[in-house]
Amino acid sequence: MSSVPAGPLIPAQKRATRIAFFSAGFITAAWAAIIPFIKINLAIGDGTMGLMLLCLGAGALVGMPLAGKFSSQLGCKPVLVASMSCFSLLYPALIWLDSVTLLAVFLVLFGLCVGTTDCAMNIQGVAVEKEADKPLMSGFHGFYSLGGMSGAILMTAILSSGVPVELASAAGAVMSVAFLLAGINGFRTGKSQEPAAFFALPKGVVVLIGIVCSIVFLAEGTVLDWSGIYLTEYRDVSPENAGLGVACFSVAMTLGRLAGDKITSILGPKMMVLGGGGIAITGFALSLLVPLPVAALTGYVLIGLGCSNIVPIMFSATGKQKIMSEASAVTAVSTLGYVGVLAGPALVGFGAQVYGLPAALGVIAVLLCVATALAGRVRV
Repeated sequence: MSSVPAGPLIPAQKRATRIAFFSAGFITAAWAAIIPFIKINLAIGDGTMGLMLLCLGAGALVGMPLAGKFSSQLGCKPVLVASMSCFSLLYPALIWLDSVTLLAVFLVLFGLCVGTTDCAMNIQGVAVEKEADKPLMSGFHGFYSLGGMSGAILMTAILSSGVPVELASAAGAVMSVAFLLAGINGFRTGKSQEPAAFFALPKGVVVLIGIVCSIVFLAEGTVLDWSGIYLTEYRDVSPENAGLGVACFSVAMTLGRLAGDKITSILGPKMMVLGGGGIAITGFALSLLVPLPVAALTGYVLIGLGCSNIVPIMFSATGKQKIMSEASAVTAVSTLGYVGVLAGPALVGFGAQVYGLPAALGVIAVLLCVATALAGRVRV
């Protein structure tokens, strides 16, 4: 992105970037909170609901290249304002839909807006970090995690208090709009001197960065979707306590990201990536090889800490490479990473069906070894 004068603008842009990440995490968690109500309202089964989630994912995959193209041409501000406004309006409408067809259409649009926001906020984050000339991306991604935790806790509290889901979703939308208004003045208006294409194929080192992010996202999604099943079926944890795995992982990842910028400035990004990969691999090994519930939970803490800063540092690396424009590189990496998010849990499921869940999770640990080795070849 073109240079924007430093000085007083940088703090405002940092604050706005944190707000954008927080808002994206918040709306994603708020959506997850109303999924059961939508499923009941439409009387649909798990298979149909799975197809609806694929519609959301497909929309996100379309939104990411659009974000790269328009952020390059117009700056991040109009893109973020449009996408955040639209997902705030679409979110409360989802609970009112009375047909599967309408839900599919709205979820494609909702996913498009979320995907656009995800890509545009990372483009802004890379540019702000580059101009500030110090590590910031881990902290930005930490605010995404904080937003997700806040959205989950707040929506659960509202819904469990007896507030109708329609009012709860409207409240979530109002808060989302408030986040947008709080950050709007700090969104960047600078345009790229190298316009991005609609569909930018990754080139050179960007391919390595995208593969690393895809594998790490795959590992993260695997813990979120499969840790509860693993704990109950293989570590004798009661179903009521199965969520402890996700809790340990999520808290560790959030804390790791919020502290990541400071630690990166001390140890250096290369050490953070290689050390983080080693810690995450150790976490998988501990959870799989030691047949104790406490070992599995400790393993999930290590996976959260280890993975927490790899993706942010890889996004930072897109601003240091010269093969592609920043907007195109961030778009390509975001898209590849999201493929890991979508495909990972399903691939683990297929592997578990054939070889058993521990073996499938072991493959994820091996892939993390590959990602760590590839990350070592990236200039960070």
